[in-house]
Amino acid sequence: MTKKYIIDSDIRKAETLPANFYKDENTFEAIKSNVFLKSWQFIGDESLLEERLSVHPFSLLENYLSEPLLLTKDDDNKIHCLSNVCTHRGNLVVLKSGKSKKLTCGYHGRRFNLKGKFEYMPEFKRVIDFPKPCDNLHELPLLKWGSLLFVGLNPLFNFQQVIDKMNERIGFLPFDKFVLTESLNKDFIVKAHWALYCDNFLEGFHVPFVHKDLDAVLDYGSYKTETYQYCNLQIGYTDEPKNTFDLPENHMDYGKHVAAYYYWVFPNMMFNFYPWGLSLNIIQPLTRDKTKVSFISYVLDASKLEKGAGSGLEKVEKEDEAIVENVQKGVNSSFYKSGRYSPNREQGVHHFHSLLTRFLNM
Repeated sequence: MTKKYIIDSDIRKAETLPANFYKDENTFEAIKSNVFLKSWQFIGDESLLEERLSVHPFSLLENYLSEPLLLTKDDDNKIHCLSNVCTHRGNLVVLKSGKSKKLTCGYHGRRFNLKGKFEYMPEFKRVIDFPKPCDNLHELPLLKWGSLLFVGLNPLFNFQQVIDKMNERIGFLPFDKFVLTESLNKDFIVKAHWALYCDNFLEGFHVPFVHKDLDAVLDYGSYKTETYQYCNLQIGYTDEPKNTFDLPENHMDYGKHVAAYYYWVFPNMMFNFYPWGLSLNIIQPLTRDKTKVSFISYVLDASKLEKGAGSGLEKVEKEDEAIVENVQKGVNSSFYKSGRYSPNREQGVHHFHSLLTRFLNM
């Protein structure tokens, strides 16, 4: 049975998640069904399906959820996200990306259209009350933001509300001009619990102590965190007008020197907007003490790369890895139980912990 965790809603009174949260294997497994299956995940962008009548199979959160899914683009150029599991005997339907007019299982020939609707099955003429709706491939809710694609397996919240909240500040950016730049993409393996990595991201409190170069760019005194329902925002201001966003006059931050907008979306997505574009970070649990962190770059203005707060990202990542791996060793101690939150600096961490416990306790 999964332990019940409670976070006081008043950050001034609250204690952080206990060390046991990061050590308990039952809790780690419960997070699969209670958190990841009930939220949204980034699955790529429209470049995966450049042509009409094409398919792209993939495994969502490989080595954790490992859910076989399938993207299709039908004859009307509409993209669908389907289960890639045949409704006959559970075989994977599509094994490789490419052009395809139909989806045909290679085990017994069951056929579906690109919307996942059952069409044909050999040797089934004598089967009574067939087909039923359950013989179609399950279609999952899919949302598009610019060219970015997001899927919910069994989501408890509307991801469009999250997109709308982020658009309040970064909606002025020309998303149609963001270019996936694979040469900048990189995966990192962190020897720590995935939530510890998120904890670290969700506060600028550590910046002066861990990230000396980044601290020289950002104005720590003005660093700001705002929390919303299923996401939060950290705003990195700077004293220097260079390497900041050119904000329109009707923008809520107009007149301020904003070097970066750091958005976190529950439970494991980080959208780091810089004047050069977007560094999207996906945090993927592997084991209780091992995490894969994927950096995915969408460049708007290459001339602004490696300038300001959006520079030296790999160095910042390595510094974060080192501190988070040390924290992993610390929470394994027999003497650490839990801590307290800084009401001024750790609102994002408190918000994350509150959401985690709410989803786990459902």
